[in-house]
Amino acid sequence: MYVHLQKLADAASANGNTRADGTPGFDASVDYVAQTLRDKGFDVETPEFDRLAMTSPGRPTLAVSGRSFPVVQASPLASTPVGGLAGTTLRPQRASGCAAGDYGSVNVRGAFAVVDDTGCSVVDKQNAAVGRGAIGVLVVSDPDEGGSPAGLFTPGYYQRLTSPVAVIDDAADAALRRTTADARLTLDGKSAVVKSRSVVAQTKSGDPHNVVVAGAHLDSAPDSPGLNDDGSGVAAVLETAVRLGSSPTVTNAVRFVFWGANETGLQASSTYVAALGPTGLADVALYLDFDLLGSTNAGFFTLDGDQSGQPNPDVPAARVPAGSAGVERTLAGYLNLAGVRPADQPLGLTSDYSAFLRAGIPIGGITTGSSQRKTATQARLWGGRAGAPFDPNYRRRGDTIANVDRATLSTTGPAVAFAVGTYAQSTEGPNGVPARN
Repeated sequence: MYVHLQKLADAASANGNTRADGTPGFDASVDYVAQTLRDKGFDVETPEFDRLAMTSPGRPTLAVSGRSFPVVQASPLASTPVGGLAGTTLRPQRASGCAAGDYGSVNVRGAFAVVDDTGCSVVDKQNAAVGRGAIGVLVVSDPDEGGSPAGLFTPGYYQRLTSPVAVIDDAADAALRRTTADARLTLDGKSAVVKSRSVVAQTKSGDPHNVVVAGAHLDSAPDSPGLNDDGSGVAAVLETAVRLGSSPTVTNAVRFVFWGANETGLQASSTYVAALGPTGLADVALYLDFDLLGSTNAGFFTLDGDQSGQPNPDVPAARVPAGSAGVERTLAGYLNLAGVRPADQPLGLTSDYSAFLRAGIPIGGITTGSSQRKTATQARLWGGRAGAPFDPNYRRRGDTIANVDRATLSTTGPAVAFAVGTYAQSTEGPNGVPARN
């Protein structure tokens, strides 16, 4: 694993001490991982995807009766004129506003259409409103613990929004309902669409309709070489692929994915999962995610697939895919046998595994902690310094190979290989996952 870490360190040091997506250091990282896999006989793909590169965040607002409300600019590619855009606000007869017929007799020409977040994508809502003459669209949406409604923000939606579209909350909506005066919408965020890449390779043997997917993100944070975050995960997953080989004697195929754009909005993993479609999703048995495996003040956490720990309100237990508990038991069992007692890491919606979780695919993973501070109880359990971050160099220039803890990685790296090897042999049994159909 340290051979791979050194190559990633070299890529960073030769390119301004960073491997951030969009930099030469990231491109060098992609080239190294792809070539290493090709040298071992893998057929390697480096699929491109579009991502937004923010050039100016602006200050998107909606002014109503002398009060300003912050809004979300649905697409930084579709802004208002300097100074904003003013108009009255009207609502379709059918609140979703997904088709021209939803407006009935309501004439929204020259007005903002105010619609809810149900029924269709923001693109469909825009097209219906603009087709009836609206100057822009205000989508009322206060996401619940599961995030925005499925289908509201479809892949690449921001490129198909050509008119001002803002997402407003219930407070702004209530203010609009109390007045008939014009509102002024200012959308001044600016972005550009740029290309990025991931690296994908799959074994030539094993069932291609019951695939074990293992992944780690390949990009670093800006201004960081990213050797623990997530060079450590990349090194462990890559060395697992090298040792397994391209044509192993396994029951199930194994797919290795090294994601771009983790640090800039998870576009790689979310776009990848969306592009799989129903057939591609049905072929994926489970997804294993590995991020920060060598923290210097390490904890040993497994993603909380069985929801036995303190849950994250953003991920209700009912939405955790069946089989995730078994994956957690496999990873936790290995760590216990390796001499460290694991703890639960609450599931979230801001990691590469999140797109798989939303798609109903069982997930699991290991991390040794980032900027959270180790408690006194955790220090008694794992050693290290209480009150200090698990990784004091998280997202900083100090995230170098010297600050990847060798003893920690010598435990977590083999855990990656154990989990991949276990499920490559079988996804059945008490720690297995449901059959995909």
